[in-house]
Amino acid sequence: MRYDLNLLPVFMALMQERSVTRAAARLNITQPALSNALTRLRALLLDPLFIRERYGMQPTPKAQELAPVIAAALASLDGVILGQQAFDPARAELLLTIAPNSYVEFVLVPAIVARLRERAPGIKLRLTPYGSDLADTGVISGTTALVLGRIVDPPDNLVVQHLIDDGLDCIVRADHPTVGERLTRARYESLKHVNMLPPGRLRVGLFQALERQGLKRDVAVSVTHFLAIPEMVAVTDYCATLPRLICRHLAQDRRLKVLPAPVDLGSFPVHMAWHVRYRDDPAHRWLRALVDEVAKEVAAGPALPAAS
Repeated sequence: MRYDLNLLPVFMALMQERSVTRAAARLNITQPALSNALTRLRALLLDPLFIRERYGMQPTPKAQELAPVIAAALASLDGVILGQQAFDPARAELLLTIAPNSYVEFVLVPAIVARLRERAPGIKLRLTPYGSDLADTGVISGTTALVLGRIVDPPDNLVVQHLIDDGLDCIVRADHPTVGERLTRARYESLKHVNMLPPGRLRVGLFQALERQGLKRDVAVSVTHFLAIPEMVAVTDYCATLPRLICRHLAQDRRLKVLPAPVDLGSFPVHMAWHVRYRDDPAHRWLRALVDEVAKEVAAGPALPAAS
């Protein structure tokens, strides 16, 4: 029997997206083309595979049984074919999708883009949102090259690499009326705070760190992006507790003052993850090495200046 291997990515996209519209967009094909491919899959496998229900396309038991087998087959094919291909970053013309969380987008992505411009000017990056569900990033289906952030309980088809660890410091406005060169526990708990609400796991980590130390915060406002915080702190008497590498950037802002947290709040890891099918892809291996290199350099950068 002859099989059309082009149908297998269609099957996996539908398994991940549970929507013809989203699966077609992910594969960069039209909805009619995807519907046609699904019809051929159903005829080939003698099963409906996906049933349209109120909240999307639900896989049949047959589809659920086939999914890990097809995912493994695609990974094996990619490993054999892509592993034979040479990669020249200086000549490469690629558009790669990555999913950094808001922390990585602030701290690492500018340095990654600068390094790409030096070594691989033909490689372009497209950033996709990093939500609370890894499936939303496209990394589980393999349509997104890398996900960058804190990865907890990854599925079996993801490879996870530790990049760096970061700690936590505090910022207040430079002329704060009650905070000098040191932030005590009592002063920290007496202040109003700006809280960061990212969609990923960093928020959980900070809350847990505060709870372990018995440190209380009176949260006056919660925001959804790091860029909102310095502007808010600069015009109020509020305090914000932020990753140390972000505080290193903000220390250059004369309106702000960076201080150590009143107690040790520990550290949190930053990970890089990718689909197993890219394990032996030369271009992907090169990109992973570049990201790892940049992350280590950024983390080893100059220490924060002493508070004045």
